Amino acid sequence: MDLGKHSQLSNHAWAVADLLRGDYRRHDYGKVILPFTVLRRLECVLDSTRDAVADAADKGEEREFFLRRAAGHNFYNISRYTLKKIAGDPKHAALLMNQYVAAFSDNAREVLEKYDFAQQIKKLDEADLLYQVVGKFADLDLDPRAVPNQAMGYIFEDLIRRFAEASNETAGEHFTPREVIELMVNLLIAPDADLLRDSGVVRTVLDPACGTGGMLSAAEEHIKTFNPGATVKAFGQELNPESWAICRSDLMIKGQDPDHIAFGNSFTDDGHLRERFDYLLANPPFGVEWKKIKTQIEDEAAREPEGKFQAGLPRINDGSLLFLQHMISKMKTPALGGSRIAIVFNGSPLFTGAAGSGESNIRRWILENDWLEAIVALPDQLFYNTGISTYFWILSNRKSPDHQGKVILLDAREYWQKMRKSLGDKRKAIGEDQIREITRLYGEALSVADDPEHPLHGKVKIFGNEDFGYRRITVERPLKLRFELTEETLAKVRTSLTVYNPIAAGSDIGVSDQLEAIRPLLGSTWWTKIEAFSALHAAVAAAGRPWPTKAPFLKSLRDAIGVKDPKGEVQRKKKSDPHPEPDPDLRDFENVPLDEDVEDYLKREVLPHVPDAWIDHEKTKIGYEIPVTRHFYVYTPPRPLAEIDAELKSLEAEIQSLLSEVTE
Repeated sequence: MDLGKHSQLSNHAWAVADLLRGDYRRHDYGKVILPFTVLRRLECVLDSTRDAVADAADKGEEREFFLRRAAGHNFYNISRYTLKKIAGDPKHAALLMNQYVAAFSDNAREVLEKYDFAQQIKKLDEADLLYQVVGKFADLDLDPRAVPNQAMGYIFEDLIRRFAEASNETAGEHFTPREVIELMVNLLIAPDADLLRDSGVVRTVLDPACGTGGMLSAAEEHIKTFNPGATVKAFGQELNPESWAICRSDLMIKGQDPDHIAFGNSFTDDGHLRERFDYLLANPPFGVEWKKIKTQIEDEAAREPEGKFQAGLPRINDGSLLFLQHMISKMKTPALGGSRIAIVFNGSPLFTGAAGSGESNIRRWILENDWLEAIVALPDQLFYNTGISTYFWILSNRKSPDHQGKVILLDAREYWQKMRKSLGDKRKAIGEDQIREITRLYGEALSVADDPEHPLHGKVKIFGNEDFGYRRITVERPLKLRFELTEETLAKVRTSLTVYNPIAAGSDIGVSDQLEAIRPLLGSTWWTKIEAFSALHAAVAAAGRPWPTKAPFLKSLRDAIGVKDPKGEVQRKKKSDPHPEPDPDLRDFENVPLDEDVEDYLKREVLPHVPDAWIDHEKTKIGYEIPVTRHFYVYTPPRPLAEIDAELKSLEAEIQSLLSEVTE
């Protein structure tokens, strides 16, 4: 089918917008045009068997099997109505339309219901537009003999794109730019080009956040460019009912099984629970919290230590890494051929979370299992609803032997072209030549060693998995105290005596006498704890008053009269402890690469500055982060001062000249 015919049919369907103008807002046009396009396609597909299905229904053969067999498809309609007949009866158009829709099989009717089609019929009828819209679509020739499935897919995707652009303030929530999908699919199947050319090849593809299904369509299309005879089975799941309906419609009108698109939350209501897939790809929402399903997620993580959330849970305000864990759980084992994953993230999953956090533990799990194949940094301003920088994560559990234990970082941030017209936050696009170049770089990176002289370097760098790991060490310094009795510390001593009073614990009986006994020592300073305790004890004993001697009181007393001082006495909890008592206010943390000895790091980086420091090894944690932009940072020296000064003088002279012209 030529592009001219494709555009003509797409324009015919979208021309209904002229009828809707005034009664519908621009961003609601798709709510009418998309379901009517689906309805007309289904009608055209079923046209040749309409009478056979109706006859079977009239004979009482209402079992699903017989009706599907009569229709020749996995959906059917048992009525004898057509859109043309309904358009010819304006007075009863709404009644006939509702009866017509109700006559569809459950899987087709469910799609139309998710479009809230009954409400649209009512609204169009009240505006006296229904028979006109029905008539427009009755004239749209979508017969599969003239418009094969692939061409129908292009037409429907074009309508989805127009709908998304008409409502570009929210388009990114259910629509990924076509060039981003194309590049993503290229990288996903990059190592499999030869494999996909085999005869009779069958591949399954899953998108657990499929939106309107653009990624599934692109994956199918791309695989078939390598092998027209390949069978691609698309699976997906979507939470938004309208997006789910669009995706299911798209697959239905292309001849795919619509039942493969599940409705609901992928985490809590997995529509493909026991299935595993060859390829998995997704563009999940960025920075969306998962508070609503917090209980279910945490219960599963606690109940199934070997389940899909075994590595950890990200912070509550961003569920991106939940999607990735879910996708990893859907990979085939290497023994069954393995799987490949591509997912779009913003920068947060690369580095958010310190060592020991949920995010860091998830990254650690992925890297230590050698699943991460590459991170690709994309240009900013690529998406409709955000201008932030984005990244592809490519994962595989069947890496080639040459690439095992390695990760590719590819900097594609400069591969973009400015759009003639912005669409929401989308101001940049990746051109076809740029997609080919990025794909070429990626393919070469998969087959080269980490040679710093290789021409790939600059845009591509290759690291070992452990290069992204580090030990977060806790550097302690000793607590040093001097001891003094002031009005402030005396008040603290009162509190300690009240709690640990040997006469009546928890009361202040005798406390006043004890305080009066030590009050003459106000203003005294001692440089050792034993000197301070001895002086206080002696003063109370001389007054004939009791004095607590148990360890809890002595600890409380030390904290009451102790003042931190770099020249003070080093404190120890026990004489046998290998290190002094640490000062929490002087505690510091350092990230040390996994391939470096932490004691060597301490000697080189810390002890020259603070010789009394030590590492508390019990608090050491292992973390992982992937600082992509840092690895591609190129230092740009500042301009010479003379050059800046000359420019300022030139601008000053220009301003003076303009001012003189104004005053003359």
